[in-house]
Amino acid sequence: MREVLRRSVRAILWDERDQLVLIKRTKPGQAPYWTAPGGGLEPTDASLDAALHRELQEELGAEAEGLSQVFLFSSPSGDGVSVQHFVSCRLTRVDENARTGPEFTDPGRGGYALDRVAVDRLPEVDLKPEALKDFILANTDALLSELT
Repeated sequence: MREVLRRSVRAILWDERDQLVLIKRTKPGQAPYWTAPGGGLEPTDASLDAALHRELQEELGAEAEGLSQVFLFSSPSGDGVSVQHFVSCRLTRVDENARTGPEFTDPGRGGYALDRVAVDRLPEVDLKPEALKDFILANTDALLSELT
């Protein structure tokens, strides 16, 4: 069994109109791509949920409720693996002016724009990882029915 070198948590975040709340990443010399908000667990995070709440606040100035882990994705990383936990949840508040972190202070990291994407538009979007897009498209009704 390979060692887990990185563990992260990301939100399959739904707004009040059942659109996905994603981050559109732009980097010089690369085509734009989208990612679910979230990031790596830190030693101070008491749980996956705590890490996700912290990441949503940092990246979006957002809060969410009804957290439910629904998807797990792993990929090779050096001599081990990287594991991403995906949690479906409902956006309850967002204030982009409250975003913090190195993503917004270091221009070399590129752009991090909040983007709301209707599920019927998702096939056109380069969502990373691709397996996440496939999972959402195959399970949209079930994901939405589980939200509180």
